[in-house]
Order: sequence, then structure tokens, then C-alpha cells
Amino acid sequence: MQTLKNNRLSKSLVGISLSLSLLTSGTMFLSPQSAHAAAAPAATATYSATATSASKADSIVRTAQSYIGKVRYVFGVRDTKRLLLDCSAYTQMVFKQNGISIPWGSSTQAKLGTPVKNKSQLQKGDLVFFSVSKPGRINHVGIYVGNGKFISNTTSSGVVIRDMNTGYWKDRFITGRHL
Repeated sequence: MQTLKNNRLSKSLVGISLSLSLLTSGTMFLSPQSAHAAAAPAATATYSATATSASKADSIVRTAQSYIGKVRYVFGVRDTKRLLLDCSAYTQMVFKQNGISIPWGSSTQAKLGTPVKNKSQLQKGDLVFFSVSKPGRINHVGIYVGNGKFISNTTSSGVVIRDMNTGYWKDRFITGRHL
């Protein structure tokens, strides 16, 4: 009986030690595929990281939506105090308010994170990139809000939510980036 108790205690301590090791090493931020190869505590840690990521994405979208009707588009401008911004300055400001530092410039932002080439694989909070002038050239960025829609700062309407599968935006999507 004593051996059984010691065995359980030993396994518990190993699990706790592994969990602490994962937390301090940052391993809990592995992709779900990597976590499945690790021990059971890693799967739990990955679940927590995923929940945090979903919460962060919701926060990014809420922040982005809070600027509808408040920001004026000005090409090449990044005046956050007066809310005079181009599209990439707007995404930069939204992400910064959520603790994520990204550079200014849509083509520069398009080099961040993990590429998402298919619209069906976009996740809420992903950056989405479009060509609005020269075909195939990234020159507009927004934030994916879900259900085929994105929010961005546009020359015509300021900050608005648009459907990326119809109308003007339908054939202009180039890529998305998951940060």
C-alpha cells in the first residue's frame, strides 16, 4: 500500500515539475501539433494558451471596432493623438493597445507571423492584406473579424467593417498573417 502511495506521489511531482518547466520555458506556446507529442500537462498548457489567444483576438477586434467613425484616413500619416492615420498606422495602433508591437507599413506588416493564404483559414484577429492599386502588390491592411469580414481604415469611409468575399474586396485579397 505504501509503495502505491509513493508511486502516485512521485508521478504527481513529475507532472508538477514538468508543468512548471513548461511554464518557465515558454513551451506552453507550442502549436497544438507539437503539444500532442509532449506529456499530458503540455496539452493542458496548450489549451490555456489557445484560450488566451482567442481572448486576445477578441480584444483586438473590440479595440478595432471602437474606432469606427472616429479615425480619418490620411495616406502616409501616423498621428494617433488626432486619429489621422493610414491603414497600417491604424492596425499598428490597435495591436499596440493590445500589447503587440508591429511595424508601420502594410508591406512590412505582411512579413510578420505565419502566412495564411486561404481565406477559409483566417482566424479572428489576423492581419489581412489586399491590393487596391497595382494587382498583386500589397498596399492595404486590415484586421479579420470573422465570418468573412474585416475591419480597416479606408480612404473613402474611415474605419469600417467590410465583407471580403463580395464587391470591391472580393478579388483583392492577397494573404493573411497570424501573429
